Amino acid sequence: MARVPLSGLDLAPVCEGSDVPTALANSLDLARHVEAWGYRRYWLAEHHNMPGIASAATAVLMAHVAAGTSSIRVGAGGIMLPNHSPLQVAEQFGTLAALHPDRIDLGVGRAPGTDAATLRALRRYAEAADRFPQDVQELLHYFEPAQPGQAVQAVPGAGIEVPVWILGSSLFGAQLAAALGLPYAFASHFAPDALEQALWLYHRDFRPSRRQRQPYVMLAVNVVAAATDAEARRLFTTPQQAFVNLRRGRPGLIPPPVDDIEAYWTPQEKAGVERALACSVVGAPETVARGLQEFVDRYRPDELIVVANLYDHQARLESYRILAEVWGLERRA
Repeated sequence: MARVPLSGLDLAPVCEGSDVPTALANSLDLARHVEAWGYRRYWLAEHHNMPGIASAATAVLMAHVAAGTSSIRVGAGGIMLPNHSPLQVAEQFGTLAALHPDRIDLGVGRAPGTDAATLRALRRYAEAADRFPQDVQELLHYFEPAQPGQAVQAVPGAGIEVPVWILGSSLFGAQLAAALGLPYAFASHFAPDALEQALWLYHRDFRPSRRQRQPYVMLAVNVVAAATDAEARRLFTTPQQAFVNLRRGRPGLIPPPVDDIEAYWTPQEKAGVERALACSVVGAPETVARGLQEFVDRYRPDELIVVANLYDHQARLESYRILAEVWGLERRA
């Protein structure tokens, strides 16, 4: 069986009855565990005005995690480039890479990752997304060695090797990643509709670059592993509820699991959540191993990045541990 590398995506969940300091401590704890269990990367995502997500200052939290680990790659999955100037992103990630050489990844996305009111609070504008291709190229330029007479350079950043990934959930990101010769990460864990076509376009149109000679795809998938199928399905009611709450316009703290998810949602909400979370593998160890292998066989990714946005931190750790074991990851000393 094809055992592609596994990485972890952490949304730094702030759970009901808990607080942000606990969420941040849990993120570092999770990073240390997945490092020991053999995961390749640990990525954090930028979201704003979301009470249940503590990773808004993504680069700051990355610095904390990278300093508290020793070998796992730490990355942004991702930085929403319309919210930032390319120069500032290059400086931040140049600093991270100078502190932690060959361990920092930078995934960039086109969506603002928030609502219109928060976009205004960030002092950005909706049309910034239209400049995404130009902003990515500007960002890549700042990581090149500075040239004589160059008016603006990133310090730190210039001449520092920081792998840049394009993130996406549509055909736009696939086409841009292919055109620029960059690795591509698809957000199939919450927006899988365009997955097959995006993969086809990326592989068809990929142009080798100095940064990436061959196409490279990482797919995101929700994985909840527990001792039994029933317990895993119960744990999975937490992200299901969170998604319903988001669709209702009431994003809040991460809720505890419930025994009867059918009583929580309407038939229409259920259909929407099941469509959005279609790329999910939930169950006992053998169920997870079989389901994830079927996913790999179907889509042929080069790597998987797995999400377990669960209420109980110990259950989240156990899910990642079970997955590492059934997938045969090689533990780090």
